Amino acid sequence: MSTIDWFVLVFTLLAIVLYGVYKSRGTKNIEGYLLGNQSLPWYHVCLSVMATQASAITFLSAPGLAYSSGMGFVQFYFGLPLAMIILCVAFVPVFHRLKVYTAYEYLEQRFDLRTRALTAFLFLIQRGLSTGITIYAPSIILSTILNIDTTYTTLFIGGLVICYTVYGGTKAVSYTQLLQMSIIFSGLFIAGVIVVQLYPPTVGFTRAIDIAGKMGRTEAIDFSFDWNNQYTLWSGLIGGFFLQLSYFGTDQSQVGRYLTGASVGQSRLGLLMNGLVKIPMQFLILLIGVLVFTFYQFEKPPIFFNKVELAKLEKSRFEPELRQLQDDFSKVFDFKEQQVQLLNQALDGNDEVIINQQRIALQSADKEIKRIRGEITELMKKNDSDAEVNDNNYIFLNFVTTYMPKGLIGLLIAIIFLASMGSTASALNSLASTSVVDIYKRLINTEGSEDRYLRVSRLFTVVWGLVCIGMALYASKLGNLIEAVNILGSYIYGTILGVFLVAFFLKRIGGRAVFFAAILAEIIVCLCGYFQVVAYLWLNVIGCLLVVVLAWLLQLFNKKAADISTSG
Repeated sequence: MSTIDWFVLVFTLLAIVLYGVYKSRGTKNIEGYLLGNQSLPWYHVCLSVMATQASAITFLSAPGLAYSSGMGFVQFYFGLPLAMIILCVAFVPVFHRLKVYTAYEYLEQRFDLRTRALTAFLFLIQRGLSTGITIYAPSIILSTILNIDTTYTTLFIGGLVICYTVYGGTKAVSYTQLLQMSIIFSGLFIAGVIVVQLYPPTVGFTRAIDIAGKMGRTEAIDFSFDWNNQYTLWSGLIGGFFLQLSYFGTDQSQVGRYLTGASVGQSRLGLLMNGLVKIPMQFLILLIGVLVFTFYQFEKPPIFFNKVELAKLEKSRFEPELRQLQDDFSKVFDFKEQQVQLLNQALDGNDEVIINQQRIALQSADKEIKRIRGEITELMKKNDSDAEVNDNNYIFLNFVTTYMPKGLIGLLIAIIFLASMGSTASALNSLASTSVVDIYKRLINTEGSEDRYLRVSRLFTVVWGLVCIGMALYASKLGNLIEAVNILGSYIYGTILGVFLVAFFLKRIGGRAVFFAAILAEIIVCLCGYFQVVAYLWLNVIGCLLVVVLAWLLQLFNKKAADISTSG
């Protein structure tokens, strides 16, 4: 990067952190540290909720996912608006009325302590692991820019976020997220405009979409009902609905965001606006990936987007094989570029026969490129068994650092950093609040002072930060990061959601029944996921329905057993 880019990057990051610390000064008790004294307006709630979900993973992995496989991932969010409506009707009023710090406090009032502890424990596992992945995402950027191992950059990023989260708590998180999302929206719009400007003179925005469409990258909706297809209309509407309802309704990293609302109305409005804005936002992020894909049909892309891993291979004993594969790649790309030019001409003349011929030729060339890239990754694994062989997360980053103008590179990289810092800070804050309120304050020290609880909250923030950094060091093994986070969540969110649905709507079911139902459901979900019985989004539906049905059956069995005992 140029000196200008480094200045823009460092200035933006420092300004955001100092602003959050300044706005959160004077935090003196646990309510201020964990809930921001419940004083924030709806737009703060909306942007904070959105920023917590839209981590660096969104801006690194989503364009790469669209580049590799198209727009289908947008279906993942189709259940979000309905989930927001149900949250506003059923969840938000209860949490505000009871004045809880965490979502799991309610479960003890409704069931018992062990049910509260179980759901809090499941949350801590899921959020702790997922947060490690969000820390890893921006470390990829620094490692690419500085050409150093991700281990060092992961430690730096994790330490930076821990520092300002420990100091300011949830208020620092919310205020920084407000500014972060404003910069993020502006930067993404600029990036999209510049991609189009880099196309050849004969290719504009519409033509770029046409070309990508002929190569299978613009199909956003799949109406088929296939249990094993990750992204369809039905998996998004049904499986996505259950996942989003559980994520926003029971995950403390999100519940903590809208509990900061000044009133029930402010929290509701913030959630509803998030439901309206999120799908278009995600569509546009994926669209940028499609535009980058079209750009690389006219401009030769790297044979492998992770420069660090490619450099290792270039210096290894496999360098001759790599050179041969690079020659093959160049020949295939030259052929592919000719076919794209012919396709562009055919689109000008609206000649469907030639368009179909070129589409088939391009798809064949795509397969050949995938074969060559597959051989590259095999060489990488032979050279280093721990090599990171999935480069989806580097595609958009490579484009930004190679083709964006000076100054804008620094801004776009700052955006990805900001997104990661916002979501990671929210997660650390939620992990600390759940550890203190649901574990420490309830089970270990029930009579502590406000000052002590505040100190312990900060201590838990540091502890969870270190745990998440440890997970981040393993994250390179998980492939596409945005899918990894959602797959991990799908193993646990359905079970937690089932517990909350029983709590809200099935008043006759007690704590004993729902506790054992949750344990059985989680075991079954993990087995289904391990053996890949269905696509991962359906795990949320299975987990939720299992808890509800098993809890009902266990309660019925307990009642009959009690009746028999009484009559006997």
